[in-house]
Amino acid sequence: MVADVSIAPHTPAKRRSKRGPAVWVAMYHSVSDYPDDPYNVTVTPSQLERQLAWMSRRGLRGVSIRELLAARARGTERGLVGLTFDDGYADFDTMALPVLYRHGFTATVFALPGRLGGENAWEPCGPRKPLLDEDGIRRAVAAGMEVASHGLTHLDLTKVTDEVLHAEVNDSRHALAGIIGADVEGFCYPYGYLDERVAAAVQRAGYRYACSITPGPDGCGDFALPRIHVGQADHPARLELKRRLARAFGRTVEAV
Repeated sequence: MVADVSIAPHTPAKRRSKRGPAVWVAMYHSVSDYPDDPYNVTVTPSQLERQLAWMSRRGLRGVSIRELLAARARGTERGLVGLTFDDGYADFDTMALPVLYRHGFTATVFALPGRLGGENAWEPCGPRKPLLDEDGIRRAVAAGMEVASHGLTHLDLTKVTDEVLHAEVNDSRHALAGIIGADVEGFCYPYGYLDERVAAAVQRAGYRYACSITPGPDGCGDFALPRIHVGQADHPARLELKRRLARAFGRTVEAV
């Protein structure tokens, strides 16, 4: 479930830098042929194929957020698009990975270690879909993908106690690190919701970055990386429009 499914204007408290190319991050969720999609979070494998082919035709290459930020640090981010898949659906392995592999793309999948092998029970209606288990997470890593945290159980972190916030942010990182045998660098705020308290907790937990939807409170920087929602209706013309408007609506990862 996602709070914002389109590009919407925001009013930043501080003017964003205009340096460097307009690099953006695409926000996906489930990749499935299932037609019931009340929250607009499902893309069919065939539509994902068309969307990634559109990127390839324009000389763009989809990469994980870890790879995107490393390229930005070197000043080589031009032509890259960040690809993220929220909620850790099991169909990432079965449906998304083959399409990503054909195009030579990588991506970041944000998993929920408190719901391993479970389902998307946080959604009040719509289809129940299975989530990645430990083996699925390891398969994604073995395929060259980045696995990062979406919290433990998909809670609105702006409404939880400090104790729950600590568990969702810190325990999820340690659990995923134990599964993949490596550090977990990224976090993604469930529903895209964050405030200064939540962003500070993520930074204290040792993450390198965090993804949101809009840029978040002023001063969050890489702990509120904005993204552009990509859904089933995003045919090439709509993607081109979103790409062109990304900077105007504050949905780019600016050069540093």
